[in-house]
Amino acid sequence: MDIKEKFGQKVKSQREEKGISIEHLANISNVDRNYISDIEKGKRNVSIEIIEKIITALDTDLGTFFNDKRFKK
Repeated sequence: MDIKEKFGQKVKSQREEKGISIEHLANISNVDRNYISDIEKGKRNVSIEIIEKIITALDTDLGTFFNDKRFKK
């Protein structure tokens, strides 16, 4: 699994844990809904600006978000 897929899975799991839809995440992060869907599928190479928008919208921070076993391999 590559880093795009790992990041996408983490975004999806965080979003689902918070009980929010892709549409809602798109609205609060100001990132297109289709782009978020592609991120979750591991199809996008995401810029650091988009990463920050999504992580902020998920009400977490970079350190917490990336402090996960999936990112340490």
